Amino acid sequence: MPTGAPPSRSPLRRPATWLPLLVAAALVAGVLIGMQLAAGETAVDETGELPPANGQGKLEELIRYVEAKYVDEVDREALVQKTIDHLLGQLDPHSNYISREDLLEVNEQLDGSFVGIGIEYMIVDDTIVVVAPLADGPSANQGILAGDQIVTINDTLVAGVDISSPEIVGLLRGEKGTQVDIGVLRRGLAEAQDYTITRDEIPNRSVDVAYMLDDETGYVKLNRFSATTYDEFMNALKVMIEEEGMEDLVIDLRHNPGGYLQEATKILSQLFPEKGRTLVYTEGRAVGRHDYDTNGKPLFDIDEVAVLIDEGSASASEIVAGAVQDYDRGVIIGRRSFGKGLVQEQYRLKDGSALRLTVARYYTPSNRSIQRPYDNADNYREDAGERLSSGELVSADSIRVLDSTEYYTAGNRVVYGGGGITPDVFVPLDTAQLDPLFLALRRRLPEYAYRYAAAEADRYAELSLDAFAATRLPDAAYTDFLDFARTDGVRWTEAELRPLRADLQRYLKARIARQFYGEEGFYTIFNQQDEAVLRALEKLGGSSSTLRAER
Repeated sequence: MPTGAPPSRSPLRRPATWLPLLVAAALVAGVLIGMQLAAGETAVDETGELPPANGQGKLEELIRYVEAKYVDEVDREALVQKTIDHLLGQLDPHSNYISREDLLEVNEQLDGSFVGIGIEYMIVDDTIVVVAPLADGPSANQGILAGDQIVTINDTLVAGVDISSPEIVGLLRGEKGTQVDIGVLRRGLAEAQDYTITRDEIPNRSVDVAYMLDDETGYVKLNRFSATTYDEFMNALKVMIEEEGMEDLVIDLRHNPGGYLQEATKILSQLFPEKGRTLVYTEGRAVGRHDYDTNGKPLFDIDEVAVLIDEGSASASEIVAGAVQDYDRGVIIGRRSFGKGLVQEQYRLKDGSALRLTVARYYTPSNRSIQRPYDNADNYREDAGERLSSGELVSADSIRVLDSTEYYTAGNRVVYGGGGITPDVFVPLDTAQLDPLFLALRRRLPEYAYRYAAAEADRYAELSLDAFAATRLPDAAYTDFLDFARTDGVRWTEAELRPLRADLQRYLKARIARQFYGEEGFYTIFNQQDEAVLRALEKLGGSSSTLRAER
């Protein structure tokens, strides 16, 4: 294992002013009793359960007195919520309370599936337009097509009524096996068509796309580490290696906030042939050290590896990048990662809500903790803005080293902890993408791309993705898009627009490609000029010229 310095382990006024806080504290304690988390006892016994808490009778007695005697009405729920937030705010930025209403959505992101009808949609002119039915999903099996307009859901009019996405989700989702009736308008048909669709489990995929960048180099984009990420990753590798001859691999973890640690370590085991290498270990005050080692059973031979990270890569993403860097297994490309080195466990409360509590820190193979300091909550929250204002996002010389302790990789290179993973190859942020005008125009791209693809379907019907990538998008597509955005209320001067032109054309072509060829179409076009991808190909020995097809 790479060696380095050992980790540091640490982990009056009137009654009307203070009494509500006391009441709130008591109410929160009452809620937490359901989890056996009460004041005075925090140690866990050998069964993993907390021992009986002291002081419960006093807290219950106080609550009864307040409810019976306090001068004003007390909103129990509001006090509980405020005090929970305040209580957890004294701990760390990642311990948090999840309401019963939010818990389902939170779990769906990690479980890898949800129950619904299986469509990707957008709202165009107050109408729900199907971008694509998900393959083998309930809607696809019933004959729903891309471009269909959903006008009714269970006899509720949803077209032209300014309906929001959360409202649409609420109407389309439900219990597995239940049915939903939708009315659909389809181009070429005068009358709406009625469909009855049975809700089913829909995969919530964590692999956005997997395809070959060139004859030897595969590319996998992961958006999170959910319960299905390893299986999705391995299925992608199988296709690229066995059918397309992949030798080298680019793993794109930019904007990946993390997820299940075990999924990350299972993926890492596929990059190391040896058994017993420590990939990451966790340790906390109440939990002992736990090592996650390679299993020595990689299913495929992978030669060179590049991992792409940025300021949005956190937690499990940093575990992958840290292990690859510490063992000099590959090259890390991009910008300094988020800096989240804390491990949470989720505990279900009696009312259906949950507590997500930090129980340990994780350490990379060289013994470094990469958690950013969080003693100042404001500084922690404002870190992204600080990186921008300090110049760190555009200049490698401005990268902050928050912990000067030197750790060493397997190849005896010096690396640092305390604030994320610093890349081996720095790629600056394209600041044009922070421009308010660019952001306003980019928000109009999905709708325009849908309209363009619908109008030009015949032109591109027989064109392969490779041919589309090598074909210049007509100038009229760009000027028509600008007209569309202007009609939608966006205003600009020529001087403001000029420096954004290249980025807008790139996004426009990529969005149109998504309409015709799905996610592979989007990333094939987008990555043609993605500097991190180009640097990865250079470092892996591939030819970047294959990505520089004409727009």
